[in-house]
Amino acid sequence: MKCALVTGGSRGIGRAICLKLAQELGYHVLINFQHNETAALETLAAIEANSGSASLLKFDVADKSAVDKALSTWESSHPEAQLEVIVNNAGIAKDGLFMWMPAEDWSSVINTTVNGFYHVTQFFIQKLLRQRYGRIINMISVSGVKGTPGQTNYSAAKAALLGATKALAQEVAKRNITVNAVAPGFIHSDMTADMDEKELKKLIPANRFGEPEEVADLVTFLASSKASYITGEVININGGIYS
Repeated sequence: MKCALVTGGSRGIGRAICLKLAQELGYHVLINFQHNETAALETLAAIEANSGSASLLKFDVADKSAVDKALSTWESSHPEAQLEVIVNNAGIAKDGLFMWMPAEDWSSVINTTVNGFYHVTQFFIQKLLRQRYGRIINMISVSGVKGTPGQTNYSAAKAALLGATKALAQEVAKRNITVNAVAPGFIHSDMTADMDEKELKKLIPANRFGEPEEVADLVTFLASSKASYITGEVININGGIYS
């Protein structure tokens, strides 16, 4: 059984990625979530409705012991499973001007994005090296590429993940493991639901927000065998807002 793990896979872009990996690449998808089990079950049902297979994995990516426990338990109960794809999608935003930013808002955003990447990817990396195949895709953001005012913590976290992507890609490339980052701009999701779309569209050359499915198409390509010579790259998907 070939598997793909998507952290933060219950809603939005994560859900769209789970659906595409199951439908187009035939993976058994491990849908990670932390709080919203209802949404995770909806994602599972959508995959199964399209004749795909998936299962739920509840853990907080920022908590190493929780990650290790959940993934070890899953591995021991699925000895025949072969994990090939990791999509590090889990992330949170706690926006605010830096001069008024509480320490908790700084550390929680960093912990989820950066430490979450470490906890999940490090758990599997030796197994990917032994099997000589893997796809690691890190979801960053236009904020991590150019910086966004009011998001110093989020921009810092995503920029750190960008650097980690480029470094890890060079470490594991000889074993047929690719590591890439995808940097979405404004995409319809819970994270952008409260934004002034009418005003923000004026900043976007394509004159619209993107759809989660469009991001998922890119991630699915990078997760496929067709992308075997692409590694260490950051691919922007933002309607031309930052090119």
